[in-house]
Amino acid sequence: MQQYMSLITPLFIHKEAMEFHLSYSSIVLTSFPLIILPFLLYILNRKRKRATREKNRKPPQAKGAWPIIGHLHLLGGPQLPHHVLGDMADIYGPIFSIKLGVHQGLVVTSGTIAKACFTTNDKAFANRPKLEATKLMAYDNAMFGLGPYGEYWRQMRKMIMLEALSQRRVDMFGHIRASELRASIKDLYVGCIRDKTSENSEMVMKVEMNQWFGKLVANIMVRIITGKRFLPHEEEGVRFQTIVRKFFELLGAFVVSDFIPYLKCFDVGGYIKVMKKTANDLDNIFEGWLKEHKKESKSPQQDHEGNRVFINVLNSILQDASQEEFPGFDHDTIIKATCQQLLVAGLDTTSGTLTWALALLINNPKTLKTAQDEIDEHVGRDRLVEESDMKNLIYLDAIIKETLRLYPAAPLSAPHESTEDCIVSGYNIPKGTRLLVNLYKMHRDPNIWQDPLEFRPERFLTTQKDIDFKGKHYDLLPFGSGRRMCPGINFSLQAVGLTLATLIQQFEIKNPSDEPIDMTESSGMTICKSTPLDVLLAPRLSSNMY
Repeated sequence: MQQYMSLITPLFIHKEAMEFHLSYSSIVLTSFPLIILPFLLYILNRKRKRATREKNRKPPQAKGAWPIIGHLHLLGGPQLPHHVLGDMADIYGPIFSIKLGVHQGLVVTSGTIAKACFTTNDKAFANRPKLEATKLMAYDNAMFGLGPYGEYWRQMRKMIMLEALSQRRVDMFGHIRASELRASIKDLYVGCIRDKTSENSEMVMKVEMNQWFGKLVANIMVRIITGKRFLPHEEEGVRFQTIVRKFFELLGAFVVSDFIPYLKCFDVGGYIKVMKKTANDLDNIFEGWLKEHKKESKSPQQDHEGNRVFINVLNSILQDASQEEFPGFDHDTIIKATCQQLLVAGLDTTSGTLTWALALLINNPKTLKTAQDEIDEHVGRDRLVEESDMKNLIYLDAIIKETLRLYPAAPLSAPHESTEDCIVSGYNIPKGTRLLVNLYKMHRDPNIWQDPLEFRPERFLTTQKDIDFKGKHYDLLPFGSGRRMCPGINFSLQAVGLTLATLIQQFEIKNPSDEPIDMTESSGMTICKSTPLDVLLAPRLSSNMY
């Protein structure tokens, strides 16, 4: 009996244990939702808070904003906007936001962050803000470079790149650049001879180079557009350059009504009145060209591709196009707006870059001598430098790069405006934000450029020799990047290179003063030298070369 009980007792114990285990398991299973629910709610709440924080993550907001106007009071002078925003970057970092009246502004001073804007978010930032300047002076945004992103812009850019600014077309205009440059150099040489025969024992002449560069570039552009030299007289050339400079000053002005619309009727600062006058002055010029070319009958010689001027090419294209291809504007407005775009943009940026480059060379005579020695080595003094020589003049190319690094034509680039919400450098940027890329500050970043304030072309032959300025290296963006990059880069570089090479090959160039050249910048969308660039020129080649 005891043996029997010893066999069945463990079974009862095991059964009780099983019953207890089953009872405990049922309690646990029944209580599981009550135990896990708070934990799940905690996890979900943390995720929701994190998502909310990330959604609301904004770039640093610059201090000093005033009610209603925001930071506009800091950007109206006397310090230039790119300097003001550069100083802010020292405080808030390479990306920060500012208040521009009712609008939000995003300021970027880093190549890495600029790359995100012009690649990942290129389409989001492809738009331009609508401003009083572009409405009044750019034919209500018909100038494609300043107009909004859309079908009209795409069609215009496609046509411009094919018919005016492609490398093939730029090469076809080479004879115009060369002939205008020869004529302008001849004028300088004749002036040197005239000064020698009057008072001076040497053939040395004092020349104001801002106007000389401006007149040269204007004549090149006008011949490309109309086939004629537009500025045969000095007074006419100076007047035209003055109008164009005023155009860019007004484009770069922070007009209060652009940021506080309900103040438009007051015309604070008087900008609207001046814009209307400037627009009328420019329109009179382009209207005259258009009427003249419409009256002229086409000849077989004019129909040849190499002889067709741009205004006739435009007229021919638009006559065969439907209104749907170029929506929103009549054909005459498109022609005038496009001619204005090419002329004023090419004139101010190209002549401005040439002026800065020559000023830097005069302040650095050893660099000027090295550039002249390079031309003497690869070209000599028995023939004139040509565009085909440019590929061998690598030091001259470095000088141009260094000039554009220190003095990019548009120091804040042209403004962009986001058409949708996007993320930049981990920050959420809402639709309608105005993007300002401070190229001036970015090009002087000591983390990228050694001795960033110094003029050292040699850096582009050594440590930065692989960097170009065509929109792919984001630490150097004088022409911008992405789909709104300046389309005139090929024309500008060839004009600057040939002009600078010709001038320093054919003349000794000196500072008429013992003081360094004043490098003070002017205000406007493009920065030009605020004071005249007076130089002493003396021929350095034999007389038969002129």
